[in-house]
Amino acid sequence: MALGIAGMQAEAPPSAQPAVLGLTPADVQDVAEALDVYCAQFAPLFRRSEQRQWARKYLEGQLLDLERKSIEPMALALAGGNVQAMQQFISAGGWDDEAVLSTHQRLVADTLGDATTGVLILDGCDFPKQGAESVGVARQWCGALGKVANCQAGVLAAYAGAAGYTLVDRRLYLPQAWFDAAHAGRRQACGVPPETPFRTKPELAWEMLCAARERGNLSFRYVTMDEGFGRNTTLLDRVSGAGLSYLAEVPHDTEVGQERPVPPPKHLIPGVRLIDPPPMPERVDRVARRLPPAAWRQETIKQGSKGPIQVQVACLRVVARRDDRPGPEVWLLVRRGLQPDAELKTYLCNAPTDTPRRTLIWLLGMRWPIELAIRECKDALGMDHYEVRGWRGWHHHLTMTLLAHHFLVWQRIQLGGKITRLDPAPGALPAHRHPAPASLRRGDRPGPPALPAGTQLCGCPGPPSRYQPPASPRPVTT
Repeated sequence: MALGIAGMQAEAPPSAQPAVLGLTPADVQDVAEALDVYCAQFAPLFRRSEQRQWARKYLEGQLLDLERKSIEPMALALAGGNVQAMQQFISAGGWDDEAVLSTHQRLVADTLGDATTGVLILDGCDFPKQGAESVGVARQWCGALGKVANCQAGVLAAYAGAAGYTLVDRRLYLPQAWFDAAHAGRRQACGVPPETPFRTKPELAWEMLCAARERGNLSFRYVTMDEGFGRNTTLLDRVSGAGLSYLAEVPHDTEVGQERPVPPPKHLIPGVRLIDPPPMPERVDRVARRLPPAAWRQETIKQGSKGPIQVQVACLRVVARRDDRPGPEVWLLVRRGLQPDAELKTYLCNAPTDTPRRTLIWLLGMRWPIELAIRECKDALGMDHYEVRGWRGWHHHLTMTLLAHHFLVWQRIQLGGKITRLDPAPGALPAHRHPAPASLRRGDRPGPPALPAGTQLCGCPGPPSRYQPPASPRPVTT
């Protein structure tokens, strides 16, 4: 199996020093055996031997060193590959994505699960497309291109623990126009289930969160999201009502109150006015601009490829707004770079009043893992190379991509005791290393054969030393 690793080097560590070691095909001679062990976990979910065979081949194809990883190039490069059979497996195969995702999340919990500092991350992911035949395609905002364009839009969920991160669920967004009478034929041709209702992206994100809790495999106490979801107060209130803490980026025009107004007396004497009228809400960017210099502190929010990322952060308690009325009391976090013209970012967080500042700062860096996971899946695993047009094919391909990414994460986890550790960033805690999951062991051997120290697979970064959990917050297991 010629994996897509030749000539690649591990991502630069936080110190920006050169990578410890690169990979050659000889370094991964045992990875094929490890892939067999991994695929065996899902074998009972594929009812026919042909499905099990092509599931294994599809994952192998996504690990190949190919410029493009659509079905035909993968099938032609694989020993025993078959274009028609692989197309049938992805586009029309009668296997259950939900059962596969449930097992996937159980394995993610085995390798990355952390009830104390686990984070579920929500984000959008868009796929530029030509033509109008693919399911859900429309002219809409495309984050991949940074403009309105013809594309499909998805919503993804990632899980991050102290040992790493990976994607755990996906949903395809169907624009509202796809539910009018003119699109009835296209919905049918693409295989959209007839009972599928229109759902907004925040509603799809909430569905994934609820599904993760119902499966009961992943333990997390925090949920992070970008502005596209943070602006939706219904989603924020649902997350809070579920007993979880969110940190959500919000638009600058989000209004908050600096104190909760006291209701005026029911009856006022005619001609008498209140000396102190109720305080008016303000935009969060204006609140940030009025903060005194003493409110800002320089913080390291995460480790980048070129070293620590340092910003100025201010944290204060405010009253959120709900339907032009005072809502819950939350944290307002405002962040800006060290340069005078640096961009301002604003966040709301429903963590308790006594939450340590260190935990809030840590949460600020806990949305970026999903961006890395998406980039890795696109750059190394062909997540956006698919050429299927139907509903089932889109979900099958994304499901297999999630499995392929976690396989690489699992392989990296096994390197924990053998990698040459660099000094962590000042104040960072050592990342927790999980033992090899029992379900992924072969006999009495602890997991698959270890790769050489400092190596990576398919260009994905090595064991994550770039973000660390807070000291010891109170655990909440969902």
